[in-house]
Amino acid sequence: MSRQQPEQQAPPVQKVRIRYAKRGRLRFTSHRDVSRAIERAVVRAGIPMAYSSGFHPHPRISYAGASPTGAASESEYVELGLAEMREPAEIAAALDAVLPDGLDIVAAADAAATTAGSLSDLLTASHWRIDLGDTPVDAAQEAVAAFLATETVPVERMTKKGLRTFDCRAAVVRLTVSDEGDLDLLLEHAVPAVRPDDVLTGLREATGFAAPTTALLTRLSQGVLDRDAGSVGDPLATR
Repeated sequence: MSRQQPEQQAPPVQKVRIRYAKRGRLRFTSHRDVSRAIERAVVRAGIPMAYSSGFHPHPRISYAGASPTGAASESEYVELGLAEMREPAEIAAALDAVLPDGLDIVAAADAAATTAGSLSDLLTASHWRIDLGDTPVDAAQEAVAAFLATETVPVERMTKKGLRTFDCRAAVVRLTVSDEGDLDLLLEHAVPAVRPDDVLTGLREATGFAAPTTALLTRLSQGVLDRDAGSVGDPLATR
C-alpha cells in the first residue's frame, strides 16, 4: 500500500513581524529556550497561526538575527505567519501578556507594509553598548584608537565546526568610547559572524587592553546598515 500523503496546509494570509527585548536574567537564556517560550506563548495567546505542510506540521514562526546567550537585547526579531488577518498591535499585546518577564514585546508590524525583503535580509548590522565597568575611560580610548588603526585583528573562537580564526576588525563599522566609559559599537553582520565579545578579545590581543571578561553586552538596535550615516535602519518601518 502506498503511504498516505500528508494534508497540504494553506499558506499564511498575513505575516506579522515583531521586535522584542531580552532583558535582565533572560539574557542568559539560549535562543532555543527563547524560541520555545515564544511558541508556547503563541498557543496560550490563542493566535491563529498558519501551519507547515507535511507529516509533522508546525506553526510558521521564523527567527532572524538572534543575539548570543548572555547578551541583553532591545532588538530581537520574529515573524509569525497567520491563518487569519489581525491587527499587529493586537498580536503584540496578546503575546506580551503571556511571555515571561524579561521577554518583552516592543513593536509589531504587518510585513506587507514594511520594507521589502525577507526579515533576515533587513538585518545586516547591529548597534551594541558594552559596559566596561570600572575600566578607566582614557585606557579604553587609547585601546580603541590602537585597534582602529590596525588593519586586521585575528581572533579565535570555538564554533560548531571547531576552532576558527577570523578577522574581527573588518566587521567593525564604528567603535567609540562614551562619556560614561562604555564602548559604542556598530558591527556589520559578517560570515563568519563577528560578535561583540570577539571585538573585546581583539582589543585585548591587539592592544593589551585589560577589558573585563564579563562585560555586559546590550544590543540597542539592528537593521539595514547605512555606512554613510553610521547607523542601522528600522526593519519595521513602513514603506
